Amino acid sequence: MSAKEKIFEKLILISAVVSVAAVALITVFIFSSGLPAIRETGVTEFITGTDWSPTNGQFGILPLIAGTLAVTALALLIGIPTGVGCALFLAEITGEKTARIFRSAIELLAGIPSVVYGFFGLVILVPVIRNVFGGSGFSIIAGGIILAVMILPTIVSISANSISSVPSEFREASLSLGADRRETIMKVILPAAKSGIFSSVILGMGRAIGETMAVLLITGNVAKMPEAITDPVATLTGTIAMEMPYATPQHQQALFGIGIILFVIIVLLNGTAQLIMKRFGGAGS
Repeated sequence: MSAKEKIFEKLILISAVVSVAAVALITVFIFSSGLPAIRETGVTEFITGTDWSPTNGQFGILPLIAGTLAVTALALLIGIPTGVGCALFLAEITGEKTARIFRSAIELLAGIPSVVYGFFGLVILVPVIRNVFGGSGFSIIAGGIILAVMILPTIVSISANSISSVPSEFREASLSLGADRRETIMKVILPAAKSGIFSSVILGMGRAIGETMAVLLITGNVAKMPEAITDPVATLTGTIAMEMPYATPQHQQALFGIGIILFVIIVLLNGTAQLIMKRFGGAGS
């Protein structure tokens, strides 16, 4: 092995160690800062309590968890079929020239700052929801729609690449056996590309759960249990961002406790998605 190769290997090793160390340090910092508040409140009360009132010493985050999951679920419900459909259009239906135009537009969506999405929702979407459904307009619907648009670039780009990587022999064999284009897409191409599609959904879900600024501007930030998708809600990330600047030491520890719960939720959801992908994704793409 030459000296250059040894140096290159060392640099790669150092990069890997730095990455792992950074994740470990962040994890240790979050847990060490948040565990005291969770222990003081009680794990059960902290997670299942329905009263979030830091000024009164009440730190029940169930409404925040419910708001986060509701907004994320609605975003995925809208974003997954829209994103996969767009990916199929780009990879299987439209021509190369049209596909390039659409890909450029979708990539542009990925480059728009989240605060711009938030302002768009605040100025355009919230008044529309207020006029159609009544209420304040700040709601799960507003957050879900904006997050769905924000996760589209991730789902579309990865899914389209996965669909494009399906060997052309699969398509030719299906068509030669008498299947039409729709049957070929539904029964051959999508099953062959489902591993990559699952991966895009996992990444989109992570983006939706972790989004802060856009959700902060349009969901209403009301820490109560939602009863309908038109209700305002508070999310875990939005609460941390909004309250951290003026938090007292105990309140600050509770916010770090929210960070721990958010960390655990993301790990559990990603783990569940990975199990589903292994069970149903197959070899995929």
